[in-house]
Amino acid sequence: MKRASLLKHFRKNGCVLIREGSSHSWWGNPEKNLRSSVPRHNEIVDQLARKICKDLGIPFIR
Repeated sequence: MKRASLLKHFRKNGCVLIREGSSHSWWGNPEKNLRSSVPRHNEIVDQLARKICKDLGIPFIR
């Protein structure tokens, strides 16, 4: 999965960027008070994307 489409899915589901790290970005869901780190790779493996969506409390994009 492309990182850009995953980040677009986050924004659509109410998640916000918390901060940028050196190799990861931290995203959070303020509505559910959940957060997760997202690596800065162009391609993110579907299994990892599914885990990040679960951590943020949003549905997985297909």
